Amino acid sequence: MKYYLSLLSLLFCLYLNGQDTMFTSQDIEVNEFVDGTLLLPNNTEKPKLAIIIAGSGPTDRNGNQNFMKNNSLKKLAESLTNKGIATFRYDKRIVKQIRKNKVDPNIKFDDFVTDAKTVVDFFKDQNTYSQVYVIGHSQGSLVGMLAAKDRADGFISLAGAGQTIDEVITEQISAMDPSLIEGTKKAFQSIKDGKQTTDYPAALASIFNPSVQPFITNWMQYNPQDIVKSLEIPVLIINGTKDLQVSVDEANLLKNANQKAQLKIIENMNHVLFIIDGDTLVNSKSYNESSRKISEELISTISTFILN
Repeated sequence: MKYYLSLLSLLFCLYLNGQDTMFTSQDIEVNEFVDGTLLLPNNTEKPKLAIIIAGSGPTDRNGNQNFMKNNSLKKLAESLTNKGIATFRYDKRIVKQIRKNKVDPNIKFDDFVTDAKTVVDFFKDQNTYSQVYVIGHSQGSLVGMLAAKDRADGFISLAGAGQTIDEVITEQISAMDPSLIEGTKKAFQSIKDGKQTTDYPAALASIFNPSVQPFITNWMQYNPQDIVKSLEIPVLIINGTKDLQVSVDEANLLKNANQKAQLKIIENMNHVLFIIDGDTLVNSKSYNESSRKISEELISTISTFILN
């Protein structure tokens, strides 16, 4: 009896899957550092592929971290594949390291760039896709620019900064507590000069912890405006007006650096791609509300850019 119930349950799940989605899913290990999920649209021969790169911190392929589950990148991938675009999204290498309890203390920003380049090359070498696009979210925008250069057929910056990371952090701290500005600038100057420093405001220990400084040093050498300007492929820049972390001004900086790029500002979209009707508290709470839908305007904007 149990066998028949299990069989019926399996058939029912397969039926629902066929009704709700128009793609197949496959987990892929690109190398020892990169695991991800490939979604392939049904009945599409040699589709275009969008590689989705996550933002800062230990963010997994779905856009989640510990104590923050919104599935924003999973929803983006599934929505695009339902439009006929193959997608691949992957865990950042630090996620895999945390799961194995083997975190590399010497991890660099360049390691994320290396992973992204490897992923692009992996899929281009298969000759299965008509074109390969890169979508970088938040920190992944800068990673994606570097990976897309001379490799991809198009690039999409999603909530990406237009300033170097030290300028972004300084601006954010200025908005939160102006009294910390001088200490912040002094600490960043030491890092720029290639010196580790312990002379920083105690409130900013998580940013300037000596173990983090080599990563920051590596990261801040890249100016997103210089890089996006150098791209000779179609570029789409997207930001939301209710993004608490990356303002619309950052998107404008990228656009000004690359006049050929398309710019799309989505009204009321926040950093995790949800449309927010409420205040800052509602906005913040949404980061852990996986039941929300991502912006339909976002999906249509990206799919139009890739498919047309």
